[in-house]
Amino acid sequence: MSLEKTVYIGTFIHCQSLTELDIVDNGAVGVDEQGKIAFVHRDRHATSLEQGWKSAKIVDSLKHGFFFPGFIDTHIHASQYPNAGVFGKSTLLDWLNTYTFPLESSFNALDKAARIYNRVVARTLSHGTTTACYYATVHVPATILLADICHSKGQRAFVGRVCMDRLSPEWYRDESVEAAMDATKKCIEHIENIDPDFHLITPIITPRFAPSCTDECLIAQGRLVQETGLPCQTHISENKAECQLVQEMFPESKSYTEVYDSTGLLTNRTILAHAVHLTPEERALIKLRQAKISHCPASNTALTSGTAKVRTLLNEGLTVGLGTDISGGYTSSLLAEAREAIFVSRHNAMTEGDGAKLSVEEALYLATRGGAKVVGLEDRIGGFEVGKDWDAQMVMLNPVGKDEDLDQSVGLVDVFGGESWSEKVEKWVYTGDDRNTMAVWVKGRLVHDRERVRS
Repeated sequence: MSLEKTVYIGTFIHCQSLTELDIVDNGAVGVDEQGKIAFVHRDRHATSLEQGWKSAKIVDSLKHGFFFPGFIDTHIHASQYPNAGVFGKSTLLDWLNTYTFPLESSFNALDKAARIYNRVVARTLSHGTTTACYYATVHVPATILLADICHSKGQRAFVGRVCMDRLSPEWYRDESVEAAMDATKKCIEHIENIDPDFHLITPIITPRFAPSCTDECLIAQGRLVQETGLPCQTHISENKAECQLVQEMFPESKSYTEVYDSTGLLTNRTILAHAVHLTPEERALIKLRQAKISHCPASNTALTSGTAKVRTLLNEGLTVGLGTDISGGYTSSLLAEAREAIFVSRHNAMTEGDGAKLSVEEALYLATRGGAKVVGLEDRIGGFEVGKDWDAQMVMLNPVGKDEDLDQSVGLVDVFGGESWSEKVEKWVYTGDDRNTMAVWVKGRLVHDRERVRS
């Protein structure tokens, strides 16, 4: 569907590098009918030099707002959204049996799946998440439904049917390797039918994690990864008890990472969630295979899994993004996840030194450009450059006037007029929420609007 040519004017902020924000406070970005960035000017008045854009629609970020790239959630269990914030006193393996498997198994009822999936997609969009890597359940109809909902709502998504043929209740697992692969292929075929070129929705092969799959099931999924070239997502080294379990279940493998490598699942399109307890040898193997890591700090803290050493991962040249890991994580907000990443790094710094700390700029990089690299779309999303898709959010801050009236509709980020843009961004990261997200676009299409977009 062709869009209306649009020129976005105002303040634009994105990550220039891992440690540096690029802030343009009076710029203009032109987005064409295909939702791609046609030009970028650091002076809004330069737009007059662009031929064919005089009648374009204008969207202004206004004085206290700014445009920022859409967030990229590299690890989220869509089916677990109702359990967000419910983890009790559990650790990972107990939590799966107590909370997760009973909920996921109920997705054989499509009406329930529709209610939950519609909600989680709408909620993540409201938080500025333009791309999400979703785990579904073992159910084919419900997984197909999730792909359809993402497609209709306009969210860029990687949708994976979960494969698991052991270490789960008999009433919620794949009956056989053959059944698991047939079901996975049906989901892939459906996405190929609704989005043949994967412009918006991409199928992703999803072994839950090594212990939940037999050797034969892992090998079959690895073969499918190799044959199709499709991305793969799974979990790794989240919890010490889990790592011990992997060692017991796969005694022939030297490490958790080698389990995936030996079965063909560790490629440059593989997303490994958590990576809390990796050994140096495992990190080296992941780098060699160019696999990617999704850091899920809120979940790792909630389930007391550990504190991932993100500084070490970055220093060693691994690619890292952020994941909310609903419902191990308590929130579907990637802004909150960036905040949690900073705090986890500061906890690491208390024992490892200040070098472990992540800055605000680094956390935002992980949430945007880092995530884009994790999902293999760094040439299409993550920043504001000509040729990239307009995946963006408009953030509005709350100016405090003399009358001291509170305008709660624009969130809790109060600005008093003396802050620099860098300071405003810091206030947004530490105190902002979805109420600051006024509008969200994916490929130039408006997918979320708090009725404050002005043209």
